Amino acid sequence: MTKKKASRKSAANSGPSNGEVLHHELEPKFKDPKHINKELYEKELTKLHHELVKLQEWVKYKKLKVVIIFEGRDAAGKGGVIKRITECLNPRVCRVIALATPTEREKTQWYFQRYVPHLPAGGEMVLFDRSWYNRAGVERVMGFCNDDEYYEFLRSAPEFERMLVRAGIVLIKYWFSVSDEEQERRFRERIDMPTKRWKLSPMDLESRSRWVEYSKAKDEMFKYTDIKQAPWYVVPADDKRRARLNCISHLLSMIPYEDLTPDSIVLPARQDDHGYVRPPICDQTFVPEVY
Repeated sequence: MTKKKASRKSAANSGPSNGEVLHHELEPKFKDPKHINKELYEKELTKLHHELVKLQEWVKYKKLKVVIIFEGRDAAGKGGVIKRITECLNPRVCRVIALATPTEREKTQWYFQRYVPHLPAGGEMVLFDRSWYNRAGVERVMGFCNDDEYYEFLRSAPEFERMLVRAGIVLIKYWFSVSDEEQERRFRERIDMPTKRWKLSPMDLESRSRWVEYSKAKDEMFKYTDIKQAPWYVVPADDKRRARLNCISHLLSMIPYEDLTPDSIVLPARQDDHGYVRPPICDQTFVPEVY
């Protein structure tokens, strides 16, 4: 048994020296109740990234199956927090699922069928950027499903999620809450910035005129699906930086993990060339040096 495997086996059997699993607690350093300055935000985000890597290694080692759902209004900040979670993680362990509009064939399937193939195997984390809750939100408000399909979803979703939990899947659900005023500000920002304009779909614009209908749909969804086995966690998201830190910190607290950081790595010496001669450089095609 290698030293690394031995240390992991010991950690699994005896636990950390203090008898407790790790989780990160964000220190209450924020004096401004509305905004977090960039320097402090980046400092705390770096700490959280280190903890996310530890969590990733624990998920791999224990072969955990983790599903994290991100829902909320358009421009609420779901994509931003997903990006901050995944940017330091291995995409083979932590992957993002953002499904497009269902095809004609998928529309005839059992509603949850198109989501099941994306569920994790052991040692994987799956982040759903919107999920099966489309039926309780946009499909309900925009009339893409009928009443029978909608009420069947409200009955089936809690049972579907209980089944996932019984199968050993760690299921965590986040709802990003943004005010009307802040959503409008972000929409206008996207209109003014060419690099963000693609984020505004005709459906997003239509949602602005149906704000109250979306609120009612969210309330009804919570009433049926905020269950003990898989509760909803609401993230106040008017301040993007605060929302990201709070969400990641909470995620880390939801999955007890241990530090499996390997011993220091020693870079091996490079192999000798033993007379190897490179082909002529003129035989290769290079990217033009525009800059």
